[in-house]
Amino acid sequence: MFDFLENILPRKKKPIVDTMGESDILNIKDLIAPSFLELNQNNLRIEERLSKSFFVFSYPQYLSSAWIYPIITLNVAMDLSFFIQPVDTGETLRKLRRKVTEVQSELTERGEKGLIRDPALEMAYRDLEDLRDQLMSASERMFRLGVYITVYGNTEKELQEIEQLLRSILEGKLIYIKPAIFQQKEGFISTSPYGRDLLQINTPMNTTPLSSIFPFISSDLSSNDGILYGINQHNNSLILFDRFTVENPNSIIFGTSGSGKSYLVKLEALRYLMVGTDVIIVDPENEYRPLAEAVGGAFHNISLSSDSHLNPFDVPVPGEDENPEDVLRSNAINLVGLLRIMMGGLTSEEDAIIDQAIMETYAAKDITPESDPNTWNDKVPIMEDLEQVLENMSGTESLVRRLKKFTTGNYAKFFNQKSNVSMNTNLVIFGIRDLEEELRPMAMFIVMRYIWKTATSSLKKRVLIVDEAWVMMKNEDGASFLFGLVKRSRKYWLGVTTITQDVSDFMTSNYGQPIINNSAIKMLLKQSPAVIDRVQKVFNLTDEEKMILLEGSRGEGIFFAGQKRVAMKIVASPAEHQIITTSPEELMKIKEKKKRDFLN
Repeated sequence: MFDFLENILPRKKKPIVDTMGESDILNIKDLIAPSFLELNQNNLRIEERLSKSFFVFSYPQYLSSAWIYPIITLNVAMDLSFFIQPVDTGETLRKLRRKVTEVQSELTERGEKGLIRDPALEMAYRDLEDLRDQLMSASERMFRLGVYITVYGNTEKELQEIEQLLRSILEGKLIYIKPAIFQQKEGFISTSPYGRDLLQINTPMNTTPLSSIFPFISSDLSSNDGILYGINQHNNSLILFDRFTVENPNSIIFGTSGSGKSYLVKLEALRYLMVGTDVIIVDPENEYRPLAEAVGGAFHNISLSSDSHLNPFDVPVPGEDENPEDVLRSNAINLVGLLRIMMGGLTSEEDAIIDQAIMETYAAKDITPESDPNTWNDKVPIMEDLEQVLENMSGTESLVRRLKKFTTGNYAKFFNQKSNVSMNTNLVIFGIRDLEEELRPMAMFIVMRYIWKTATSSLKKRVLIVDEAWVMMKNEDGASFLFGLVKRSRKYWLGVTTITQDVSDFMTSNYGQPIINNSAIKMLLKQSPAVIDRVQKVFNLTDEEKMILLEGSRGEGIFFAGQKRVAMKIVASPAEHQIITTSPEELMKIKEKKKRDFLN
């Protein structure tokens, strides 16, 4: 054991009973002392771990507030210490007087020689005079500041990576650090909780810049525009935010069943409706229907027996800056993806045949790049038109046989109809609960294709909510379409909200991480212990944030907006709560109250 730790840790651990049978007392030092220490030039090895100490040696002229915050929020094991020692004001004023005299003399000399003005020298003179005035009025005091950092890792390579990360963060703020070469023992002790500054590398600093080292701040997400999402649990401020002000208006919500996902989404939808934003919802459980009834929205029940129909062959009208051929080709590619799902997969040969048949089906209705795009939707084909084209092609017997289920079989009423759904209200909900489980991925695909057609036909601020998105993510073509929609939505003033229960289900798709990356807003609610480690890795959570998601109550979680993140608690007014609650007990009470009011 090294002698520099002799007052902190014992040189060696003594047994309770030695070989001669003499008893000894095991003290606290024996319990906490490491079994091995090795002092090196650039690091200190403590048993199997390495530590490396740094000191800050240079600061810019002006320090930004909370500049140390990005360091303490890193997911890196470290010890950080500040040593702040007051300096006698009288001595400081005497030194400043001499320094001001030197600078003033130099300025006068440059003026007499006719040299051009030196802005840096003039600014230094003004700063010195201002500091003297503040010290004289006791509004400022002088201190000496020492900032030391000790980081820990398992290998020297890991320490080097951490050092590069520290440098990149601090040097971007013009703050520079150096490793304590040949002083690693002093650095280690200086960052240990003993209050001993053995490095003695200090910088003079007055009160105002010194206050910038306060490390604990809370992100604020209050703005003049937007809607209320909840309460910031760090500082009890309001989370007021407009999703359309960030780089893309997409959001993604993860949470276990019963964590408050639907409650949060309904609240967001209700509040965006109040500010004039259209809301479209893909509802797999028909739980948003009361919301539509409360605000006068439209609810379309999508099922085999429903009178609401959506035609998979609907074509979006090209925008002013879009090529009709590109729009038509993109639409055909998406249709091929849908037909892969419907037919249980296609071989490469069948894929090529279907692609050709789709283009011929459109051409038979005079929907071509050369025709007027404004007339396309007047003559859109349906599924039986594709069947007729396939029947006239060779080698398509299997395809025709599988397609008949959707043209003349049990599924024909849903898949072989022209669209008759209106999107003219501010709230439109597509409920797919009554569809058979095997039809849900296809139905969600068709519904979202129809929504995309509407969004691209007219520029208007809209929010699209896709609940239980993992249904689409189970299929490669569905996941690809959802990713394409998320990636391109910003161009059409559309914000896509993707909701799912399980991060693991979502991340098994190749498109899971890209969808997360293309969502500037992320909301995490309560997570199960089985997936929390995956969530922590995907979203780079701290251990404190991890515990919030494990132990938080219903309606509590973390709200991410760009680089900001806050702990959030969802709040609703009593009137909003009655509209959006899904609690069976509360719904029963509301129903009974309405019944009593009706009878009275």
